[in-house]
Amino acid sequence: MILIGLGANLDSIYGSPEETILKAISLFDEYDISVIAVSSIWKSAPVPLSDQPWYKNAVCLVDTNLCPYELLSVLSKIEGVLGRTRRLPNEARVLDLDLLSYNDVVIDDKNLNLPHPRMSERAFVLYPLQEIAPKWLHPKSGKTVSELIKLLPKDQEIEKISKDRYEY
Repeated sequence: MILIGLGANLDSIYGSPEETILKAISLFDEYDISVIAVSSIWKSAPVPLSDQPWYKNAVCLVDTNLCPYELLSVLSKIEGVLGRTRRLPNEARVLDLDLLSYNDVVIDDKNLNLPHPRMSERAFVLYPLQEIAPKWLHPKSGKTVSELIKLLPKDQEIEKISKDRYEY
């Protein structure tokens, strides 16, 4: 399973954070990324907690012939196309695309870490992931999504804001 996390908490030229997330997903096909499923959109408090606007988040299940490094590069390119600039860690952003997992590949180097090193600590990843891939197992820990959710810190605030998953 190839999983991509999407997040935004600032308006872009495409509209609200939700509209920007959906615009990003609509661009995937142009870059040889086929969307299989998309979670509902969720609203979550920033992590670490700050006075930033709350984020809108989703997770996509995709397929591609791109290798993990190529896919990461394409995700960064799509962020730029939609107006993301990078200045400070954990800053507010118009779009954040994270390569969460690439099949069962484990990579730990200066350019890429798979699975994403903090995905199992983030409600805004795990709750949307549970909707589209409830049987997914973390490649390092072997834990299910449900098991990882039970281990989340209790202070992470999250709520579903769209009623249905998006089908592609």
